[in-house]
Amino acid sequence: MPKILILSRHTESASFRLRIQAYLDVLRQTGIESDVEKLPSGFWSRIRLLRRANRYDGVVLHKKRLNSFEAFWLRRWANFIIYDFDDAVMYDSENPDKASPRRQKCFEQTVKMADWVITDNSLLAGQARKFCKNVEVIPTGLDINSYRVCETEKRDGKIRLVWIGGSSTLGFLADIKESLEQIGSQFNNVVLRIISNEFFDLKNMKVEKCQWSLENQISDLAASDIGLVPMPDNKFTQNKFGFKMLQYAAVGLPIIASPVGANGDFLKPNHNGLFASGCSDWVKKMTQLIEDAQLRKQLGLRARADLECFDVGVIGKRLTELVSNCIKTTDKA
Repeated sequence: MPKILILSRHTESASFRLRIQAYLDVLRQTGIESDVEKLPSGFWSRIRLLRRANRYDGVVLHKKRLNSFEAFWLRRWANFIIYDFDDAVMYDSENPDKASPRRQKCFEQTVKMADWVITDNSLLAGQARKFCKNVEVIPTGLDINSYRVCETEKRDGKIRLVWIGGSSTLGFLADIKESLEQIGSQFNNVVLRIISNEFFDLKNMKVEKCQWSLENQISDLAASDIGLVPMPDNKFTQNKFGFKMLQYAAVGLPIIASPVGANGDFLKPNHNGLFASGCSDWVKKMTQLIEDAQLRKQLGLRARADLECFDVGVIGKRLTELVSNCIKTTDKA
């Protein structure tokens, strides 16, 4: 039975869980076994792990950029290499507009050594195609059937704006605080729900602080009304796709998002959501959906209907086909 080695620096991350771990059973069901290994920080420990690549039919490297030494030896030892990334790893997320020659060089070397590159949106694919001819856009998927649209009427009369994400991107939501405060001044029935591991407060609006958990995230989302995807416009976010849009859509929520990066790959204005730019525009778009329950419902149901190509069943089939073809090509060689 074919067997691949999967390497990642952060096997506990959401990216790994959604892009790799979610498909290990699918790979196994198609006859491909896999070993997952966390890349150690020590130099010689990492080299010893890379050396094991020649025991496998191929390697999937998740997100980690390699230096020239590591890339050289992995290329020499691996039968084939698939590089998977879903963020602008060539930029520093904390200083996105500052050039990072080291990051860029490692990114180029990692992409050049790969037989195939998989990424989750067209903009990142464009970055990869500069250095590798075999690039496939395979979006980050989700199990649509595990999400449910809330059909029951909320009894407390509240309209919940919701944001889900980690502490690293909570600042994106904080960027629209002024807009949220204005909404809080206009409407006494609007609540901000934050699903995260960190939170902040507002002066004019109640904030519901929901600790993120895999078990509760879906029910916390489903009990909300409007999904928010604010993003700053910088070199890092210009190549980013707001995955939370898919989660909002899966529970039938209308979406308001910044027109940044690859968000337009899913959001179609006035069809399944709205774009907002600047404080006054965010206030305008939130007001529009707060005041129009029918529009919220229409946009949310269309968003849910647009999710088919993002389902893990569809994504899993595409991923296993690509891995299988790499194995077959290597066997023939």
